[in-house]
Amino acid sequence: MKKLILLSLLVALTLNLTAQETIDYSKQVATLNSTIETLYSVISGDKGVERNWELFKYLFHKDAKLIPTGNTKEGIVIARYMSPQDYISSSGKWLIENGFHEVEINRETQSFGNITQVFSTYESFKIKSDTEPFMRGINSIQLMNDGERWWVINIYWMQETKENPIPEEYLPKN
Repeated sequence: MKKLILLSLLVALTLNLTAQETIDYSKQVATLNSTIETLYSVISGDKGVERNWELFKYLFHKDAKLIPTGNTKEGIVIARYMSPQDYISSSGKWLIENGFHEVEINRETQSFGNITQVFSTYESFKIKSDTEPFMRGINSIQLMNDGERWWVINIYWMQETKENPIPEEYLPKN
């Protein structure tokens, strides 16, 4: 009898702990704005601040890709395809060691049915109080609304260079 009571208590405790560990992120993907705001905020943080990678992965469809593009040392334009986990593995440590705040400064949105394409111009800072960004660029974000929530399908981005500045049409209108 004592074993049965002990086993019941252990099962109840385990179920309770599991229920407490489950976090409801549905508000972060309820609207297009909340999804994009969460995307920027979840990768941003000061040096030494751990990111919420569970929330980061929650934003993405199971087959989503993150696709940075740029030039090799030889000047060849390339695109690199990563899963959300690949991104965490390749960039997560750098974000924490260096500090990184990515801020959206302009957004151009086009939608058709349940798909949306966002050209999101960003500036990047090492600490939130920096006044000059160390990098700027454009995130091309493809999203899908399945009727219940928004999913990030792909993020395809490119950093601004001296040879390829961000066009005025993608900068904030004064």
